Amino acid sequence: MKKEWVLSQDAFDTLLSWLGADRERAGNKYEEIRLRLIKIFACRGCFEAEDLADETINRVSVRIAKLTGSFTGDPALYFYGVAQKVHLEYLRKVQKRQDETGVDAAARALSTQTVELADDTEPEYECLEKCLEYLPANNRKLVVQYYQQERQAKIEHRRRLAMELGIAVNALRIRAHRIRLTLQNCVQNCLEQQPAN
Repeated sequence: MKKEWVLSQDAFDTLLSWLGADRERAGNKYEEIRLRLIKIFACRGCFEAEDLADETINRVSVRIAKLTGSFTGDPALYFYGVAQKVHLEYLRKVQKRQDETGVDAAARALSTQTVELADDTEPEYECLEKCLEYLPANNRKLVVQYYQQERQAKIEHRRRLAMELGIAVNALRIRAHRIRLTLQNCVQNCLEQQPAN
């Protein structure tokens, strides 16, 4: 994402004073907010989570003069609101990039890589199957169910799954993400142990 404004030392000091009177506590609050923003973007599948978190902080910093006099409540909530807008912009840019590449480019890539993909993906699927077997039964069931359906049906499916488990949708998302990371590490290790062709 293109950054239009960089956080200067003066702007950072003003931001910290808005977060709290005690500079050390304000610094800790800043770090908590930044880490939370990174997690939010990462859980939403953004590959540029840190950049998006920094962009969010920069945008809040630009408005800090207006906020100090008018905003009441937890400053973290304001950051999360701005993060929502940054995420929507990110999604539009990703969609635009996908539209620009077009169907023709995808068709060319598909036709030239079909043979290569067949050879390359089979070991990955074998490793994935092995790694799924190592998971506890409840985690295996959850991750398989979580990644079913498409579009609106996927949203409804995940909402029902969260209700069945008695947890919030966000908690379900975090749980599925952690299981997925475990699977990714397992698959990566499995692929590294396979002999080279």
